Order: sequence, then C-alpha cells, then structure tokens
Amino acid sequence: MDVLTENFSTYAEGFLGTVELTVYAGVLALVLGFLMAGFRVAPVGSLRVFGTVWVTLLRNTPLTLLFFAVILGLPRFGVVLPFKLFAVLALGCYTSAFICEALRSGINTVPLGQGEAARSLGMTFTQTLGAVVLPQAFRSVIPPVGSTLIALAKNSAIAGAFSVTELLGTYKTLSELGFNIIWTFVWIAVGYLIITLAISALFHYLEKRYGVAR
Repeated sequence: MDVLTENFSTYAEGFLGTVELTVYAGVLALVLGFLMAGFRVAPVGSLRVFGTVWVTLLRNTPLTLLFFAVILGLPRFGVVLPFKLFAVLALGCYTSAFICEALRSGINTVPLGQGEAARSLGMTFTQTLGAVVLPQAFRSVIPPVGSTLIALAKNSAIAGAFSVTELLGTYKTLSELGFNIIWTFVWIAVGYLIITLAISALFHYLEKRYGVAR
C-alpha cells in the first residue's frame, strides 16, 4: 500500500495520461472507422480500394512498428508534433481498422430492402449510409466495438516507450526509487482495471439502451 500512498501523484499522472490517450485515440478510431466502413461499401471503386488497403495494411502491421513509422517517419516529411499527439495518431489509426471491420459486419446484417427503400425516396448513397444503414449497423456491433476500445486502452501502454506519460511507464520511476516492483505492478494493474471496467460499463449501458433486442 505504501507504494500507492507515497506516490499517488505519480500514479495519478500516469492514470490520467492513459485516460487521455484512450479517449482521444478512441474518438479518432471511431471517426476513421465509420469513414472507412463507408468507403468499403461505397459504389465508387477507388473508395473501396482505399478502404480495403487501409484495413489490410493496419490490421497486419504490428502496433509497435506503426509507432516507429509515425514518430520517426512523419518528422522526415516536416510533420513535427508532440509525442502524445503522435501516439494518438498511431493508436487511433491502428484501432480504426478493427472498428471498420466490426461496422462492416454490422452493415451486412442490415436488410438490403432498407437501402433500396431509402434510394427509392431519392436519398443519395451518403444520406442512405448515414441516416439509415450505419445507425442500424452500430446497434448490432456495440459489443465488439466496446471490446476493441478496451484493447485500445491496453495497447496505449506502448506509448510509454516513446516518452509519452501513461500508466505503465510509472514503474520505471518507482523502480528507480527502490519500491517493491510487485506492488508497483499491482497498482498499475488496478488502474487499467478501472479504465477497462469503465469502458465495459459504458458499452453495457449502450447495448441495453440501443442494442438489438435478443
């Protein structure tokens, strides 16, 4: 218990860092995931190709390699940003590929007649997708999207290796101060448990409130 009480500010800083990474990267992943899901079912061939390449590339690239590519690669093109923002970009883009595939599976569950009815009323593809298809698709994929965001919260630990303040990185400071490494990791695990349980509770509520009735 001493390691927590004597270093509460260190744990709090790391905890809030992980929460920020999770929230910002999660929002980016959801936006890009919805966009790429729309691309993958678009009637325009070039958009479908772009969406497919995006998902295939990111799903099959190790997240650590993606961090290196973003943090070390973008500055070579003149893009210089804070490390935390680089971490958000890497986490958000990586997770968006999994969000996209979850949404695409949900889109496939929406009856074709829904889209045909919308088009018969004169709605464009974008209007049909945004107002008819995606809202119904999201209802059926709330659990897998929640699981993906939980994985995002845990993946954020990689950011600590790139000088970004987050929860797992606190063990370095506390280890150097001579605190028991076991208890250090116990309280780190508790912090991650709080974050993942909060995400689980949120998506459990969303599933009960908006999910498809079973």
